[in-house]
Amino acid sequence: MDSLTQVVLGGAVGYAVLGNKVGYKAAIYGAILGTLPDLDVFLPYSGDVEAFTYHRGFSHSLLIHLLISPFIAWLLIKCHQATAIYKKHWFWLVFLCLSTHAILDSFTVYGTQLLWPITEYPFAVSNLFIIDPLYTLPLLFAFIVIFLPKIKPARVTKINHFALAISCLYICWSLTAKFYIDKKVTIALNDRQIEVDHYLSAPAPFSTLLWRVLVMSDGQYYEGYVSVFDSASDVSLEAYHSSDALLTNIKDEWDVQRLQWFTKGFYSVKAEEQNIVLSDLRMGAECRYVFNFILGEQTSTGIVKSDVEKVSDRPDLSMLGNVWDRIWDASVSLAPLKKSGVCVNRES
Repeated sequence: MDSLTQVVLGGAVGYAVLGNKVGYKAAIYGAILGTLPDLDVFLPYSGDVEAFTYHRGFSHSLLIHLLISPFIAWLLIKCHQATAIYKKHWFWLVFLCLSTHAILDSFTVYGTQLLWPITEYPFAVSNLFIIDPLYTLPLLFAFIVIFLPKIKPARVTKINHFALAISCLYICWSLTAKFYIDKKVTIALNDRQIEVDHYLSAPAPFSTLLWRVLVMSDGQYYEGYVSVFDSASDVSLEAYHSSDALLTNIKDEWDVQRLQWFTKGFYSVKAEEQNIVLSDLRMGAECRYVFNFILGEQTSTGIVKSDVEKVSDRPDLSMLGNVWDRIWDASVSLAPLKKSGVCVNRES
């Protein structure tokens, strides 16, 4: 999730654990701890694939959180000797602020290695978009209230607990919506006799009312958007081709295998001029995938491995207005326009 969400979640959790004993300091330390795991982005990884696939690794491991929490709690007690009698509370503040960060991240589609080093498997429930105002706003409100001097502590505690409860209920709603969407898409896929190798559903930007679905099927993939108000017959999927055979000569390279593993099979391979590009289909949308990697190049002797380079392509924000329209109207298309096989803006 985005940094603001992690900060206010950490603050709310910290205050819920120790706010009635140390006041707003619990929220401050909670906010700091709530963003601490994401500092792994500043580590000097050796390459783009390493930075991409090791992010949300050891720093997001619940096992590591359990091991380092006593040490961090000890440091905090050293800074606040008068609170030494709350040693257990400090431990739970640290552990819960760190672990809720990781668990919340695992609700997005990216992948979080919750059980590192036992397994590097990137857990991803994909029931929340990386930025979701409806999840964040209650926690932000409670975080602000904590620092307002004229509100009584007992009332602050109630508001904070209420915000945490609302955020948890929203997560439950998103899981329910995801189940409902998956059920409708399964019916649509069966009706159209589409063979499914891999299937994924994830919320569209800033909403849990509209979901992007992705289906991998024997050398091609389907992308579509489904609203909670759609029926199974409204499900519309666009087919796209992936030239996986372009990886044949470099299939044993570590970078290739690592990306295939990390994306869980949700990737496409295309030739762009002389470059062989693998795109992570889970993040972004057709023509605008956030993570793309140049893995090889075409030469006179065939395809050879090249220096790996990440190429980011941010989604077209002008389409966000159509996302809202698509929630209510199944006839609104979010599929990209193409001319001669090249993606263009809808205004073109």
